[in-house]
Amino acid sequence: MKFKDQLKFIRRNMKKNRLRVFMTILATTVACAFLIVLASVGFGLQKSMTEQLMKDQIVTKIDVAGKEGQGDKPVQKKDLKDFEKRGDVAAVIERTRVMAPVEAKFGNRTNEQIGYLMLTDMAAEQKANIKLDRGRVAKSPNEIVVGYHFGKMLWTKKEAKEYQKQQENNPDDIKEPKGYEKDILGKTIELKIEKVDEKTGEKSKEKTYDFKVVGVMEKPSYDWVSDSSVYVSNDMQKGITDFLKADKDSGDIEKELTVYADNFEHVDQLTKDMEDKGFFVDSVTKKLDSVNLLFMAFKIGLIFVGVIAVLISAIGIFNTMTMAVTERTQEIGIMKAIGASPNVIRKMFLMESAYIGFIGSVFGVIISYGVSFLVNKLLPVILSSVSQGEGSAQDFSITFSYIPVSLVIIATVISMGVAILSGLNPAVKATRTNVLTALRREL
Repeated sequence: MKFKDQLKFIRRNMKKNRLRVFMTILATTVACAFLIVLASVGFGLQKSMTEQLMKDQIVTKIDVAGKEGQGDKPVQKKDLKDFEKRGDVAAVIERTRVMAPVEAKFGNRTNEQIGYLMLTDMAAEQKANIKLDRGRVAKSPNEIVVGYHFGKMLWTKKEAKEYQKQQENNPDDIKEPKGYEKDILGKTIELKIEKVDEKTGEKSKEKTYDFKVVGVMEKPSYDWVSDSSVYVSNDMQKGITDFLKADKDSGDIEKELTVYADNFEHVDQLTKDMEDKGFFVDSVTKKLDSVNLLFMAFKIGLIFVGVIAVLISAIGIFNTMTMAVTERTQEIGIMKAIGASPNVIRKMFLMESAYIGFIGSVFGVIISYGVSFLVNKLLPVILSSVSQGEGSAQDFSITFSYIPVSLVIIATVISMGVAILSGLNPAVKATRTNVLTALRREL
């Protein structure tokens, strides 16, 4: 019997019991859709967390926390001289964060909410591809780069009083002052650094510096993040640390050592090489590895639950194929009598069960994509309404469900595989049908 004739025979037999076949396909469709949608939650949450990590962190950045065998002794830039010479390293930067109170003044406006004052190597920052919204990096000691919201945080005394009054009267509905609305780029500001007495906790002395703003940092990835930091050339480091009388063990300053890869593709290998040398490092690839490991276990669990639903649908396929063999006993006998081999008969029944699994998988994939789309559209709106105004739909813009092609392939293979296995026993039973018994049976 030709393959084309076999397909015609299968379609003809399936049409004889349309309702039963339809219900079997429906059960397979629901099971396949359930498997995909359930697993898509794991893929969606992993995708959201990965995107957030990539957004929150400079992807080429590798933080160096210490070195094995050095104890509490901090790692210095000279310890990384071998890595600094590598072609896949864009820059090695040692930053000094000033922890003492810092205040900025511009005319009658004051910024008392500076995120931090960072002393850094501006040339190295440029090599590391520092992200600026406008302007350039500082090239002389009296030039600085400020955060994107630095100007917005420059308030007049009146604005500061109104803001404080809002906090006292209605802390749940506070509107920040507009601050300095013109471009801060090119303006000269006054930075005041205050020394705090360790015993009394009071300000003992202060020192002021005049700086020209030559660069403004790129806007943060999230709207709720405010960046009013200040980057100063490390040419000023000695003068500031001498004024604070601070050393590397003092609480007034903190040292940060960072390695920047030339591109993201080299971060993973660079991270591993540094760990092999005994450095304690942290990079986006290490975080992604941890996230991927966590969600791998989570997704396997979800797929396992989904497979149980597919196995339940296999009972329906088994019953359908068993009934088909019983009803077609005479046809099987006729095919054997005219010379059809057991392999052909077995293949025809396996093809029928595979066909049921395939059709169910196709409809299951279509339904799962529809459910995934609705979940991602409606769930943020629902969460926003339930939160009673504490967050908008954009605040819940998480990918709750994501269906990659790999998941579709896995679900289809599982569904079709289970369908074929379900039809295996009835197919074998069909090949064992006795010809004389089958021909004597009445229709």
